[in-house]
Amino acid sequence: MNKSPQQLGKGMIYIAWLLVLGLLFMFFNYMLERQHNPNQNIKSNNYNNGIREVTLQSNRYGHYVTNGSINGQPVVFLLDTGATRVSIPEPIANRLNLTRGMPLKTNTANGIITTYSITLDKVALGAIELKSVRASINPNMLGDEILLGMSFLKHLEWNQRGNILILRQHP
Repeated sequence: MNKSPQQLGKGMIYIAWLLVLGLLFMFFNYMLERQHNPNQNIKSNNYNNGIREVTLQSNRYGHYVTNGSINGQPVVFLLDTGATRVSIPEPIANRLNLTRGMPLKTNTANGIITTYSITLDKVALGAIELKSVRASINPNMLGDEILLGMSFLKHLEWNQRGNILILRQHP
């Protein structure tokens, strides 16, 4: 059956509108992700004296969310000075092929829970890299972010001004 030029024109208009709506959806999704994690491309420096430096910007809620890696695999970190260890949600630990270690009773804001001790071979945040980092696998933790706790952060020098945090690793 032949379609009239008028019907064909309407079809093309519908397709154009769907394309525009799809592009707008992708753009706004990208913008929301950038607001949540403004540190998707980390600014790093390696200096001749061995100092490694990373500059992070806080998100609109004042949190420092950033991309990094565990054992060479990409992850998203939420810096948390209130966490004793790096805390990994169990679904992410499974994706990273991490195995539960000894059970630990852990005191959290939601009460005492059981987590599982583990030592990570390598944790990287831009140019900053640490080996043998104590962590825990948390089966009760939801979300796609790993809490980057003090077992990592205590090895760094920090300097915060406004919404910028500079982390330095000395040799």
